Amino acid sequence: MDATYRHTQIGYVTIVSLGIGAAVIAGLIWATPGPRAILVPIMVVLAACLAIFPSLTVQLDGQAVRVRFGVGPIGRMIPLGRIVACRAVRNRWYYGWGVRLIPRGWMFNVSGLDAVELEFAGGRKFRIGTDEPAALAAAIDAARGASGPHAATAH
Repeated sequence: MDATYRHTQIGYVTIVSLGIGAAVIAGLIWATPGPRAILVPIMVVLAACLAIFPSLTVQLDGQAVRVRFGVGPIGRMIPLGRIVACRAVRNRWYYGWGVRLIPRGWMFNVSGLDAVELEFAGGRKFRIGTDEPAALAAAIDAARGASGPHAATAH
């Protein structure tokens, strides 16, 4: 599959935060005498999140937009034919990072507030967090053959 656009954004804050959390829990496991039953599952969850959410890769080919977190199983494939509009947007700070339910749809975000919003028939939306919103929106619009009012615009 030939990608016409491919970009991976690294979530440095996520990596550092989860790494520090894992280091603290590992230190507590090592230093705490007695039962550690609660600490080991916390360590496993932190390690799993560190493996799944360190980055977000967006790939665009002639048929679909593919979005995948890290090396894990969390991703989405969106056929270009389902997209009725595409635009660069700015997320509200409280939307956060990760996989989020937001008004009228879902969002995948690993860092920052910039995103590209895809709109589907019926008004449902999907936001892709990116540090290249203009480039991603332009690539999606070009792949869709879009022009006019639904072309990439910053809001």
